[in-house]
Amino acid sequence: MEWRQFVMNLESIEPDRLEAVLLRHGAQSLTLSDAGDDPVLEPEPGAAPLWSTTRMTALFAANADFERLRTDLKQTLAIDTLPRNRVESLPDRAWEREWLKDFMPMRFGERLWVLPEGFVADADDAVVVRLDPGLAFGTGTHATTALCLEWLDKTEIAGRTLLDFGCGSGILAIAGLKLGARSVTALDIDRQAITATRQNALKNDVDNRLVTTMQFEQLDGQFDFVVANILAGTLVDHAEFVCDHLRPGGRLALSGILAEQVADVTAAYQHCVEFAATDYRDNWARLSGTKN
Repeated sequence: MEWRQFVMNLESIEPDRLEAVLLRHGAQSLTLSDAGDDPVLEPEPGAAPLWSTTRMTALFAANADFERLRTDLKQTLAIDTLPRNRVESLPDRAWEREWLKDFMPMRFGERLWVLPEGFVADADDAVVVRLDPGLAFGTGTHATTALCLEWLDKTEIAGRTLLDFGCGSGILAIAGLKLGARSVTALDIDRQAITATRQNALKNDVDNRLVTTMQFEQLDGQFDFVVANILAGTLVDHAEFVCDHLRPGGRLALSGILAEQVADVTAAYQHCVEFAATDYRDNWARLSGTKN
Protein backbone atom coordinates (compact mmCIF):
# COMPACT_ATOMS: atom_id res chain seq x y z
CA MET A 1 0.00 0.00 0.00
CA GLU A 2 1.26 3.47 -0.86
CA TRP A 3 1.32 6.18 1.77
CA ARG A 4 1.58 9.95 1.99
CA GLN A 5 2.47 11.99 5.00
CA PHE A 6 1.40 15.45 6.06
CA VAL A 7 4.12 17.38 7.88
CA MET A 8 3.46 20.64 9.73
CA ASN A 9 5.26 22.73 12.34
CA LEU A 10 3.30 23.34 15.52
CA GLU A 11 4.40 26.90 16.28
CA SER A 12 1.87 27.99 18.93
CA ILE A 13 -0.69 25.24 18.19
CA GLU A 14 -1.44 22.80 21.01
CA PRO A 15 -0.57 19.22 19.94
CA ASP A 16 -3.87 17.78 21.18
CA ARG A 17 -5.94 20.13 19.01
CA LEU A 18 -3.90 19.34 15.91
CA GLU A 19 -4.01 15.60 16.58
CA ALA A 20 -7.80 15.63 16.83
CA VAL A 21 -8.19 17.10 13.34
CA LEU A 22 -5.60 14.80 11.77
CA LEU A 23 -7.24 11.72 13.25
CA ARG A 24 -10.64 12.91 12.06
CA HIS A 25 -9.29 12.88 8.50
CA GLY A 26 -7.93 9.34 8.76
CA ALA A 27 -4.36 9.69 10.02
CA GLN A 28 -2.92 6.21 10.66
CA SER A 29 -0.12 7.38 12.92
CA LEU A 30 1.11 10.62 14.47
CA THR A 31 4.67 11.55 15.39
CA LEU A 32 6.12 14.60 17.14
CA SER A 33 9.71 15.44 16.23
CA ASP A 34 12.30 18.18 16.32
CA ALA A 35 11.71 20.81 13.61
CA GLY A 36 15.01 22.54 14.29
CA ASP A 37 18.36 21.29 15.55
CA ASP A 38 17.51 20.43 19.12
CA PRO A 39 17.43 16.61 19.36
CA VAL A 40 15.86 15.03 22.44
CA LEU A 41 16.49 11.28 22.77
CA GLU A 42 15.28 11.06 26.36
CA PRO A 43 15.12 14.31 28.34
CA GLU A 44 16.71 14.53 31.73
CA PRO A 45 14.19 14.19 34.58
CA GLY A 46 12.06 17.31 34.88
CA ALA A 47 12.96 18.62 31.42
CA ALA A 48 10.21 19.85 29.08
CA PRO A 49 9.08 16.99 26.84
CA LEU A 50 8.62 19.17 23.72
CA TRP A 51 11.30 20.70 21.55
CA SER A 52 11.60 24.47 21.15
CA THR A 53 10.36 24.04 17.57
CA THR A 54 8.18 20.97 17.13
CA ARG A 55 6.90 19.23 14.02
CA MET A 56 3.89 16.93 13.65
CA THR A 57 4.00 14.18 11.01
CA ALA A 58 0.81 12.28 10.15
CA LEU A 59 0.69 9.16 7.98
CA PHE A 60 -2.23 8.88 5.52
CA ALA A 61 -3.40 6.61 2.74
CA ALA A 62 -2.34 7.85 -0.70
CA ASN A 63 -5.87 9.01 -1.62
CA ALA A 64 -6.29 11.34 1.38
CA ASP A 65 -7.80 14.77 0.61
CA PHE A 66 -5.16 17.15 1.92
CA GLU A 67 -6.87 20.33 0.70
CA ARG A 68 -9.93 19.39 2.71
CA LEU A 69 -7.65 18.66 5.66
CA ARG A 70 -5.99 22.09 5.40
CA THR A 71 -9.37 23.82 5.25
CA ASP A 72 -10.58 21.96 8.32
CA LEU A 73 -7.37 22.79 10.18
CA LYS A 74 -7.76 26.51 9.55
CA GLN A 75 -11.41 26.48 10.58
CA THR A 76 -10.94 24.35 13.68
CA LEU A 77 -7.82 26.18 14.85
CA ALA A 78 -9.31 29.59 13.95
CA ILE A 79 -6.30 30.73 11.95
CA ASP A 80 -6.09 32.30 8.49
CA THR A 81 -2.78 30.73 7.48
CA LEU A 82 -1.36 27.38 8.50
CA PRO A 83 2.22 27.10 9.77
CA ARG A 84 4.76 25.74 7.33
CA ASN A 85 3.53 22.38 6.02
CA ARG A 86 4.05 19.89 3.18
CA VAL A 87 2.81 16.58 1.79
CA GLU A 88 5.29 13.81 0.98
CA SER A 89 4.84 10.55 -0.91
CA LEU A 90 6.29 7.45 0.70
CA PRO A 91 7.13 3.98 -0.59
CA ASP A 92 5.42 1.02 1.03
CA ARG A 93 7.18 0.10 4.28
CA ALA A 94 6.19 -1.14 7.71
CA TRP A 95 6.27 2.36 9.15
CA GLU A 96 4.83 1.35 12.50
CA ARG A 97 7.97 -0.75 13.11
CA GLU A 98 10.60 1.78 11.99
CA TRP A 99 11.35 2.98 15.51
CA LEU A 100 12.49 -0.52 16.49
CA LYS A 101 15.85 0.24 14.88
CA ASP A 102 16.57 2.61 17.79
CA PHE A 103 14.81 0.92 20.71
CA MET A 104 15.88 -2.61 21.64
CA PRO A 105 15.13 -4.93 24.60
CA MET A 106 16.72 -3.86 27.89
CA ARG A 107 17.11 -5.76 31.16
CA PHE A 108 17.33 -4.10 34.56
CA GLY A 109 18.54 -6.16 37.47
CA GLU A 110 17.74 -9.86 37.49
CA ARG A 111 14.13 -10.08 36.26
CA LEU A 112 12.86 -6.79 34.89
CA TRP A 113 12.80 -6.22 31.12
CA VAL A 114 11.56 -3.27 29.05
CA LEU A 115 10.56 -4.47 25.59
CA PRO A 116 9.03 -2.96 22.47
CA GLU A 117 6.26 -4.91 20.78
CA GLY A 118 7.50 -7.86 18.76
CA PHE A 119 10.38 -8.78 21.06
CA VAL A 120 10.63 -11.46 23.74
CA ALA A 121 12.83 -11.53 26.83
CA ASP A 122 15.75 -13.94 26.88
CA ALA A 123 14.87 -15.30 30.32
CA ASP A 124 12.24 -17.74 31.59
CA ASP A 125 11.48 -15.70 34.74
CA ALA A 126 11.33 -12.32 32.97
CA VAL A 127 8.98 -9.62 34.25
CA VAL A 128 8.16 -7.67 31.09
CA VAL A 129 7.14 -4.04 30.68
CA ARG A 130 5.94 -3.29 27.15
CA LEU A 131 6.77 0.26 26.18
CA ASP A 132 6.83 1.93 22.78
CA PRO A 133 8.97 5.08 22.78
CA GLY A 134 7.02 8.25 22.13
CA LEU A 135 6.69 11.79 23.35
CA ALA A 136 6.49 11.06 27.06
CA PHE A 137 9.97 10.66 28.52
CA GLY A 138 11.17 7.61 30.38
CA THR A 139 12.03 4.50 28.38
CA GLY A 140 14.86 3.22 30.55
CA THR A 141 17.67 4.61 28.42
CA HIS A 142 18.49 7.45 30.82
CA ALA A 143 20.80 6.57 33.71
CA THR A 144 18.36 7.76 36.37
CA THR A 145 15.49 5.68 34.98
CA ALA A 146 17.75 2.63 34.83
CA LEU A 147 18.86 3.15 38.44
CA CYS A 148 15.24 3.28 39.61
CA LEU A 149 14.23 0.22 37.58
CA GLU A 150 17.10 -1.76 39.08
CA TRP A 151 16.00 -0.68 42.57
CA LEU A 152 12.45 -1.85 41.89
CA ASP A 153 13.74 -5.18 40.57
CA LYS A 154 15.52 -5.98 43.84
CA THR A 155 12.73 -4.65 46.07
CA GLU A 156 10.14 -7.03 47.54
CA ILE A 157 7.19 -5.05 46.31
CA ALA A 158 4.63 -7.83 45.73
CA GLY A 159 1.37 -7.16 47.56
CA ARG A 160 2.49 -3.70 48.70
CA THR A 161 1.66 -0.09 47.72
CA LEU A 162 3.87 2.27 45.72
CA LEU A 163 3.85 6.00 45.01
CA ASP A 164 5.55 7.08 41.76
CA PHE A 165 6.24 10.78 42.37
CA GLY A 166 6.79 12.45 38.98
CA CYS A 167 5.70 9.54 36.81
CA GLY A 168 6.73 10.70 33.29
CA SER A 169 5.88 7.85 30.92
CA GLY A 170 4.73 5.70 33.84
CA ILE A 171 7.55 3.22 33.34
CA LEU A 172 8.36 3.00 37.06
CA ALA A 173 4.71 2.74 38.10
CA ILE A 174 4.10 0.00 35.52
CA ALA A 175 7.27 -1.85 36.51
CA GLY A 176 6.06 -1.82 40.11
CA LEU A 177 2.70 -3.25 39.08
CA LYS A 178 4.27 -5.93 36.90
CA LEU A 179 6.47 -6.89 39.86
CA GLY A 180 3.32 -7.54 41.87
CA ALA A 181 2.48 -4.32 43.71
CA ARG A 182 -1.09 -4.36 45.06
CA SER A 183 -1.63 -0.81 43.81
CA VAL A 184 0.42 2.09 42.48
CA THR A 185 -0.39 5.79 42.54
CA ALA A 186 1.30 7.87 39.83
CA LEU A 187 1.55 11.61 40.51
CA ASP A 188 2.68 14.22 37.99
CA ILE A 189 1.82 17.88 37.35
CA ASP A 190 2.14 17.36 33.57
CA ARG A 191 -1.12 16.29 31.91
CA GLN A 192 0.86 14.73 29.06
CA ALA A 193 2.69 12.48 31.52
CA ILE A 194 -0.57 11.34 33.11
CA THR A 195 -2.01 10.51 29.67
CA ALA A 196 1.09 8.54 28.69
CA THR A 197 1.09 6.66 32.00
CA ARG A 198 -2.53 5.62 31.58
CA GLN A 199 -1.98 4.51 27.98
CA ASN A 200 1.12 2.50 28.86
CA ALA A 201 -0.64 0.90 31.84
CA LEU A 202 -3.50 -0.16 29.58
CA LYS A 203 -1.04 -1.66 27.11
CA ASN A 204 0.50 -3.69 29.94
CA ASP A 205 -2.87 -4.82 31.35
CA VAL A 206 -2.23 -3.27 34.77
CA ASP A 207 -4.51 -0.23 34.54
CA ASN A 208 -6.99 -1.73 37.02
CA ARG A 209 -4.44 -1.35 39.84
CA LEU A 210 -3.20 2.11 38.85
CA VAL A 211 -4.35 5.47 40.22
CA THR A 212 -3.19 8.66 38.48
CA THR A 213 -3.47 12.19 39.79
CA MET A 214 -2.18 15.71 39.18
CA GLN A 215 -3.34 16.95 42.59
CA PHE A 216 -1.05 16.71 45.62
CA GLU A 217 -3.97 17.18 48.00
CA GLN A 218 -5.75 14.12 46.57
CA LEU A 219 -3.16 11.75 48.02
CA ASP A 220 -4.52 10.06 51.12
CA GLY A 221 -2.63 7.85 53.54
CA GLN A 222 0.87 6.43 53.37
CA PHE A 223 2.65 4.07 50.99
CA ASP A 224 4.97 1.12 51.54
CA PHE A 225 7.36 2.42 48.86
CA VAL A 226 8.03 5.74 47.14
CA VAL A 227 10.09 6.19 43.98
CA ALA A 228 10.82 9.65 42.61
CA ASN A 229 12.86 10.25 39.46
CA ILE A 230 12.76 14.03 39.10
CA LEU A 231 15.09 16.98 39.58
CA ALA A 232 17.05 17.49 42.78
CA GLY A 233 15.44 20.87 43.45
CA THR A 234 11.96 19.35 43.31
CA LEU A 235 13.02 16.52 45.60
CA VAL A 236 14.31 19.03 48.16
CA ASP A 237 11.24 21.26 47.91
CA HIS A 238 8.87 18.32 48.45
CA ALA A 239 10.86 16.40 51.06
CA GLU A 240 8.18 16.82 53.73
CA PHE A 241 5.45 15.72 51.32
CA VAL A 242 7.37 12.57 50.41
CA CYS A 243 8.22 11.74 54.02
CA ASP A 244 4.62 12.30 55.13
CA HIS A 245 3.35 9.81 52.52
CA LEU A 246 5.90 7.08 53.28
CA ARG A 247 4.89 4.79 56.14
CA PRO A 248 7.32 4.17 59.02
CA GLY A 249 9.63 1.40 57.90
CA GLY A 250 8.77 2.11 54.26
CA ARG A 251 11.48 2.42 51.65
CA LEU A 252 12.15 5.05 49.03
CA ALA A 253 14.39 5.66 46.04
CA LEU A 254 15.24 9.16 44.83
CA SER A 255 16.94 9.90 41.51
CA GLY A 256 17.34 12.65 38.94
CA ILE A 257 20.19 13.81 41.17
CA LEU A 258 23.58 14.88 39.86
CA ALA A 259 26.57 13.66 41.84
CA GLU A 260 27.26 17.16 43.18
CA GLN A 261 23.65 17.47 44.42
CA VAL A 262 23.67 14.35 46.60
CA ALA A 263 24.56 16.22 49.80
CA ASP A 264 21.70 18.73 49.43
CA VAL A 265 19.08 16.05 48.79
CA THR A 266 20.41 13.87 51.60
CA ALA A 267 20.22 16.80 54.02
CA ALA A 268 16.57 17.43 53.12
CA TYR A 269 15.55 13.85 53.98
CA GLN A 270 17.94 12.70 56.69
CA HIS A 271 15.56 13.75 59.50
CA CYS A 272 13.15 10.99 58.43
CA VAL A 273 15.19 8.55 56.32
CA GLU A 274 18.16 6.34 57.06
CA PHE A 275 20.04 6.16 53.76
CA ALA A 276 21.96 3.24 52.34
CA ALA A 277 25.05 3.67 50.17
CA THR A 278 24.51 5.96 47.16
CA ASP A 279 24.54 4.40 43.69
CA TYR A 280 26.10 6.34 40.80
CA ARG A 281 25.95 6.11 37.02
CA ASP A 282 27.16 8.63 34.39
CA ASN A 283 27.44 11.38 37.03
CA TRP A 284 23.85 10.70 38.16
CA ALA A 285 22.96 9.33 41.59
CA ARG A 286 20.23 7.28 43.23
CA LEU A 287 19.58 7.65 46.94
CA SER A 288 17.69 4.87 48.68
CA GLY A 289 16.75 4.32 52.27
CA THR A 290 14.19 3.44 54.93
CA LYS A 291 11.91 5.77 56.88
CA ASN A 292 12.71 5.94 60.57
